[in-house]
Amino acid sequence: PPRACRSARRATGPMARNEEKAQAMLNRFVVAKRDANRVDMTKRPYLASECEDVSHCEVYRGQILKELSKKVSLIQNEGLDEHRVRDLNDAINKLIREKGHWERQIKKLGGADHFRTAPRLFEDDAEEVVPGRGYRYFGAAKKLPGVRELFRKRAPEREKRTRFEMLKGIDADYYGYRDDDDGVLEELERAAEEGSLQQAREDWEARKAARLAAGEPADEEESDGEGDGEDARRAERFQEALPDREAIERAILEKRKREMLAMLGGGDAGGAPKHKEEGSINLVPKSW
Repeated sequence: PPRACRSARRATGPMARNEEKAQAMLNRFVVAKRDANRVDMTKRPYLASECEDVSHCEVYRGQILKELSKKVSLIQNEGLDEHRVRDLNDAINKLIREKGHWERQIKKLGGADHFRTAPRLFEDDAEEVVPGRGYRYFGAAKKLPGVRELFRKRAPEREKRTRFEMLKGIDADYYGYRDDDDGVLEELERAAEEGSLQQAREDWEARKAARLAAGEPADEEESDGEGDGEDARRAERFQEALPDREAIERAILEKRKREMLAMLGGGDAGGAPKHKEEGSINLVPKSW
C-alpha cells in the first residue's frame, strides 16, 4: 500500500544521503590528492634549462605558441594606442626568443628538432630593419612613427659599369676615324683655310708696306737671299781649308814612317820629311 512505501522511503532516506555525502567527500579527496601530485604546468620555469622532461618542454612550447598567436592577432588592430602597439611588439619578440630557448632544450634532451621541421610561424607578417639581428616588427608596429621611414624603399643606386662594358661600345667613331665621311668637317676646314689664307695675305701686305716706308727691300726673299749667299761663301771657305783625302793618306803614311824610324833608332825621327807638294802637306794639322 502507499502508506507502507512512504514509511520504507523514510527509513532508507537518511542512510542514502550519508552514503552520497561520503562518496562525494571521497571523490574530492581523490581529486585533491591527484592535483597535489600533479606538476603545476601553468607557470613556466624562468630558464628552459631547468626543465629536464621533454614532454614538459613540449607543453611549455605549446603555451608560448598560443600566446604568440593571440598577441599577433591583437597587434593587427591599427586603432590601438602607440604605446600599446610598442608593448605588444616587444612582448612578441620576447616570446619568439623564449620559444627558441625551449626548442633548443627539446633538441638537447633528444626530442624533435623544431628548427628544421617546424614551419616558420608569423614570419610572413614580420619585417626586420637589419636582417638577421632578431628584432622584428609585426602588424601596426610597422606603421609607427620612426619605424615607417625605416621600411621605406630607397631609390635603387646606379650600378657602376665595368671596364669591359665600357669598352664594348667603343668603335672607330669613338676615335674619330670616320669623321670625314659625312662631309661636314670638310666644309668647316675649307672655310677655316680660306680665312687663314686671307689673314696671312693681309699680314704680308702690312709688313711689305712697313718695309717700303722704312726704306728696306720690299721683298722678303731678297733679304733672305743675301743671308743665304753669305752662308754659301762661308761654307766654301771652310771647304777649301779642309785637306783632301790624298793629303790625309800621305800624312798618315809619313806619321807611321816617323814612328818606325823612332823605334828602330835610325833616321831623323824629329825631322820633318820633305815633299814636293808642300801646299797639300801644310793643310794637315800639326798634331799629325
